[in-house]
Parts: sequence; C-alpha cells; structure tokens
Amino acid sequence: GLPDLVPDPYAIQAGTYIQRMQMYALRCAAEENCLARSAYGPNVRDIDFRVLLRFPQKVKNQGTGDFLPVKPRYQWDWHSCHQHYHSMDAFSNYDLLDTVTGRKVAEGHKASFCLEDTGCDPGFRRRYACTSHTQGLSPGCFDIYAANIDCQWIDITDVPPGNYVLKVTVNPNFQVLESDFTNNVVRVRSHIHRRLRPNATLSSHQV
Repeated sequence: GLPDLVPDPYAIQAGTYIQRMQMYALRCAAEENCLARSAYGPNVRDIDFRVLLRFPQKVKNQGTGDFLPVKPRYQWDWHSCHQHYHSMDAFSNYDLLDTVTGRKVAEGHKASFCLEDTGCDPGFRRRYACTSHTQGLSPGCFDIYAANIDCQWIDITDVPPGNYVLKVTVNPNFQVLESDFTNNVVRVRSHIHRRLRPNATLSSHQV
C-alpha cells in the first residue's frame, strides 16, 4: 500500500497568531532560510524585530502504507544550531497569497526534523518516534508541529495588513510516492492586523 498525507486546516485555523521576535532570537531559523529576504540585508541588527505569522500543523497519513523519508538515516542532514537531523529538505511549503490576485506575497517552509507518530486513530499503533531515532508516519496516525517551534511560520514583516490566504502544501516536491496528491493542499483565509491576533477563518474552497 501507499501513504496518503492530508493536512488539517482546522488545526491551522484554531492556532494561528502573530508574534514579533528580535533577530538575535532567530539566528538558527535564519541559518535554515526561514526568514524573508529583507532579514539578510547588510544593515540588519540583532535588536531588529521580525513579524511572524505562526500556525500549528497537523498532518495525517490516511493511506495504507508508511510515509518514510526519501533519504536513509545515514544521509540525514545534521543542523548543529537546532541540534537535530533533517530527514526531508522540504516536508511542507507555506505560501501567503493575495486574496484578489492570488499572487504570493510571502512564503515559508518546513524541513522535516522529526517525522513521527504524534498520535493515532483508535485501532492504530504508534511505531515511529524521534526519541528512538526512527522517522516516519504510520497509516491512521498523525504528526503535529506546534506553532511555537522554529520555522513554523511565514515571515510577514514586509507584508501590509489586509486579507490573505494561507496555503499549506505537504510533500510539495512529490519526493515520496502517495496514493493521492490532490489532497496535499489546504487553504485558510487570514486577516492580518499589525497589532492584533490575526482573525484566521477557514476558507470554503480547498484544493
């Protein structure tokens, strides 16, 4: 059987918020290219703030086979700043789209540093755990990335307030074969205020 990853739009909707962070606290994230281009300019200081649209991610494997990283464990990339291995260069892509034009105004990405069975539906058993140095996602199980971990965001420092669509794509480069790629994308409407928590509402259309 093949795996079938499906991101959960309701988890994103329920947990989205805006946070301001200074550059000195974002050094590891900057190393992994998790910030917008303006964060890498020659005049950027440690005390400068970035504005981050943070959100959690819950991805379920509703297929019949295990979702496993393409690279074998001995080829995983070690990131000394974050002190963890990356088993997939791009597990998820995050795009912020203009609601009128559909144009991408900001983006983010998440490398898979800990692909595991966070929990499972009744009748299914957890088999992958990062603490045991195994990475994967079993059928009937889901992986959760909390909103407060590094790179689980889009850097919106240069994005004006307004209405946008947050688009989340899992397994974006189709590196791992799935039984269905049409359900790998979810879209969530998000209204961005500069000083307030964004009012994130689930969009009626999902691709």
